[in-house]
Amino acid sequence: MLKKVLAGITEIDRDMMATVRNRVENLNKPQGSLGKLEDLVIQVSGITGEAYPMTDEKALIVMCADNGVCVEDIASAPQNVTYIQTLNIPRGLTGAGALAKQMNAKIYAVDIGVMTDIEDAYVINKKVMYGTHNMTKGPAMSRDEAIKALEVGIEIALKAVDNGAKILATGEMGIGNTSTSTAVLSVITGIDPSEITGIGANFPLEKLAHKADVIKRSIDINKPNADDPLDILSKVGGLDIAGMAGTMIGGAYKKVPIIIDGFISTVSAIIACKLNPLVRDYLIPSHYSLEKGAKIATDYLNLDPFLDMNMRLGEGSGALLAFNIVEAACYMNLEMITFEEAHFDAL
Repeated sequence: MLKKVLAGITEIDRDMMATVRNRVENLNKPQGSLGKLEDLVIQVSGITGEAYPMTDEKALIVMCADNGVCVEDIASAPQNVTYIQTLNIPRGLTGAGALAKQMNAKIYAVDIGVMTDIEDAYVINKKVMYGTHNMTKGPAMSRDEAIKALEVGIEIALKAVDNGAKILATGEMGIGNTSTSTAVLSVITGIDPSEITGIGANFPLEKLAHKADVIKRSIDINKPNADDPLDILSKVGGLDIAGMAGTMIGGAYKKVPIIIDGFISTVSAIIACKLNPLVRDYLIPSHYSLEKGAKIATDYLNLDPFLDMNMRLGEGSGALLAFNIVEAACYMNLEMITFEEAHFDAL
């Protein structure tokens, strides 16, 4: 499935973007006065191929997985929090869950690799493995498992769009996933982990050097190939990272915009774009995360988030806030009239 979907992604519709840009520039307002709203609807028109795109049907896809590296004492929260929050997110009881209710967004909570068996009507069981292996001892997962995790993300994205979603957001839940994300980013950018390792979920500052050392040791032991995204994923990545990358690939294949959240989501976006560079034009960055490596990841993709909310929760929380802004951009294009339609030329 992965090869087929990657090969099926096409460029966004540049001609439609030019058409919508012309309309937006002639709406009855000073040209450029609605700033990034104008850029957003032009991008969404190119993604969808529609002159009047709408994003009123929203879906948040949350990939939930455990990380074996947690045994190295790199997380402030106990690992069973992954299991607990996997149950809470689709019930609207977490940060992202509550925001999804307000946004009227459907939540797809996916068990792609939680250590505990989950039999729950609110959670989609797509478990690839019971958490990754401890990457300080060897690869986090096999190459085949990384591919399977990517394909889970693709499958859920296709399902969400087939169920009516016109825009997707990516989220994750997994204790220890700032460490895996930092490892992936370090390999791709060549930046030493000590320079980009952050506190994650309030990890003590005095222990950051230890966390960075664990990440560096994982990279040194596994020696991932920086030019091979699947090798990076399998050796120092996470199932949630792979699942989100697959979600982005599937969304691009279905020609819907995908809003990326903060640090971990952006690292997933880098993997997706490494697998097919065309994915990048389908991505809408939501917010500037406070996590230390977030700006480096965003800059690597040359993306410009439009929210700065001092957030670093994850789960898709920042991406959810962006839903309404993207929808507002679409309504601007749909409801405003042009100078010509307003008969300004008759004045």
